Amino acid sequence: MTRFRAVLATTAAAFLVWGAAGAATAAPADGILLPHPGPDGLVWVEEHRGDGGVASGGAWEGLPTVLTVACEGGGTVTVTMESQQDQVAAFTADCPAGEPGRGSVTMPAGVVRSGSFTIGVDASSDSVRWALTVTQPE
Repeated sequence: MTRFRAVLATTAAAFLVWGAAGAATAAPADGILLPHPGPDGLVWVEEHRGDGGVASGGAWEGLPTVLTVACEGGGTVTVTMESQQDQVAAFTADCPAGEPGRGSVTMPAGVVRSGSFTIGVDASSDSVRWALTVTQPE
């Protein structure tokens, strides 16, 4: 079903990534942490270092939502997600040195409401690199 596919594609393309002052965004010298999520993706942050987050729109409450983060660098990232100003997810992922760690949460349909959402990523240090995806598989 293509339901709001055009709206999702347009809205997902307009997402915003923010970071802490002085946090460097680096090229994926050690490889991509998470691949592009494909047609089910609402958001893909290929790579960021330190604290950051995403604001986006295009969520649909009729589908489950999967939030995934991958990270490395020796430390942790704490990830929170809000939908329409209500926290809907929170978890911490370990970020080993030299290999990626991963954390994910799957929310059933209706938890993430239609419209905009935000995700905050609190890294234990600026040397932790991370990537994230938000998908709504049909």
